[in-house]
Amino acid sequence: MAVFTEGTPCWTDASLPDVEAGKRFYGELFGWTFTEGGGDPLLGGGTRGRYAEAYSDGRLVAALIPKRDGRMPTVWNVYLATPDAAGLARRVAAGGGQVINDPLPVGRAGTAAVVADPGGAVFGLWQAGERTGFEKRGEPGSFCWTEVYTRDKERVDAFYEGVLGFQGTDLPGITSEDFRMWSPAGTEPGESTAVGGRSVIDDSLPAEMPGHFLVYFCVEDCDAAAETVVRLGGRVRTSPSDIPYGRIAVLTDDQGATFAILAETAPPEPVLPEGPLAHRAPEPTTSPGPRLDPELHPDTEWDRVRGAEPEEREPGSAREPKSADEPGPARKPGSGPEPGPRPEPAAGPEPHAEPRPGGAGASGSGGTTGG
Repeated sequence: MAVFTEGTPCWTDASLPDVEAGKRFYGELFGWTFTEGGGDPLLGGGTRGRYAEAYSDGRLVAALIPKRDGRMPTVWNVYLATPDAAGLARRVAAGGGQVINDPLPVGRAGTAAVVADPGGAVFGLWQAGERTGFEKRGEPGSFCWTEVYTRDKERVDAFYEGVLGFQGTDLPGITSEDFRMWSPAGTEPGESTAVGGRSVIDDSLPAEMPGHFLVYFCVEDCDAAAETVVRLGGRVRTSPSDIPYGRIAVLTDDQGATFAILAETAPPEPVLPEGPLAHRAPEPTTSPGPRLDPELHPDTEWDRVRGAEPEEREPGSAREPKSADEPGPARKPGSGPEPGPRPEPAAGPEPHAEPRPGGAGASGSGGTTGG
């Protein structure tokens, strides 16, 4: 059973209007298989919503859960590990964040909470019981990285570094805006230990865009995956582009959930010296997460590669024409979800209980999922 250091992303799930449609989309895109759960009675009345646990190569990687409130956004959620969800929730509140759903036991699987940072980015906390989180990560078909986007980097940096003990490594020059990687407390900060990052929402994006997390999945071929998303009724938000660590794109599924993909670049073969003292260079350490690239590929270029789409579609089709006020191709890779309400709160792994209503600022949530 894997053990996740506090602050390490350990689980992700998607809150969707239609779980069955999500199974078809992500099953073809990532090759996921699914098992079904939920529907059983809850203490105090009601039943749990039906959800689907996703597997890649027989290992647990994510879950698809039904939205309980259609007014909330369709979104991918990320959960950070902690040995003490109640204690971390208190630190979140004391550090200027918000506790949306108090820590809640999820059967024997563990304890979940939903919180937000001072910039409004919502994320989950997961205290493992019988389940710790991902059984596969950092490989094609599984989670590999996450980034939080904010307009208030000073407050947000102080929050994560104070509340979670993250150690920051700034990467000027990787993007046109500053970017910070975060390593867990007790590690040597840097690329080899980074578990996530922070980017800035710049003034070129609508003022109503909230702080948010963006979840990345590994793929073998970024361009092929982007083409598959379009064929399945989704959308390319940011065209495939190269970064120092591989090739990335930001995509939206056919129901509106935004996520990113990364096709990692294989490290070059080490050059061996000649002579009797020749030896192989040391193997690289763990790969850092994806970084944003300052150069964007215009949507027109992407259309040229895959073939231009009709400008108009029938009402109710999977993809409507782009509106005039929609962010255009000048956006950076990894710019995350479109403007809208705060991401739907969702409690952590294994949906054995619904999030507790009435949490500070709560206005509905996603269900809990298996982690």
